[in-house]
Amino acid sequence: MREAEIRRLLAANLLCAASIILAAVVPAFFLDGFSILGTHLTWLCVCSVCVATLNIILHLVLKPNQSPKRNSFAHKISRFLKCCIYFFMSCILFHAIIVLYGAPLIESVTETFLFAVLLSTFTTLQCLCLLGPNIQAWIRVFSKNGAMSIWESSLQITTICSILGAWFGAFPIPLDWDRPWQVWPISCSLGATFGYMAGLIIAPLWIHWNRKQLTYKSR
Repeated sequence: MREAEIRRLLAANLLCAASIILAAVVPAFFLDGFSILGTHLTWLCVCSVCVATLNIILHLVLKPNQSPKRNSFAHKISRFLKCCIYFFMSCILFHAIIVLYGAPLIESVTETFLFAVLLSTFTTLQCLCLLGPNIQAWIRVFSKNGAMSIWESSLQITTICSILGAWFGAFPIPLDWDRPWQVWPISCSLGATFGYMAGLIIAPLWIHWNRKQLTYKSR
């Protein structure tokens, strides 16, 4: 396993983590009263757009999973449209799952959907960038020993950390502490964000420490 590839992964992940920090700081210079807690819905939108944009740019620049064959322009357009549909379906699916786990069904619909968009940005968008709209490849990557590259291993770690972070973030909501950050869905979205950032840092470090044991085979 090349050290240069691990350094590329680390640099890309650090840029993604930096984009989240900038999404929390920079808008305050342009929007009056902007804050993560006070204008949480605005922050959800800004954070999702920043992370999504940077992930797409990094994928186009680094090309971690580039196919050796050249695809036609029509194929690229079809692939792009499929990715958009998959991302929207992911948002709807996450929204439904979140409601089934106890989120308000009718009230706070906007808050729940934007939280679902954030989760999809942290998870589904990465899958679409790296693997494309290929469900079989998604199933392979998230099965045991299914990763075929360090990028796919990083995808596994960041996705799991994001979902676990969102799940753990729900624990403080029913407690009667009466804190501003207990308002739905602030603690869950912050938990998902911290989980995603933790995954970005953990993934290259874990791969580096286990590089001698990791053997990726083409399938």
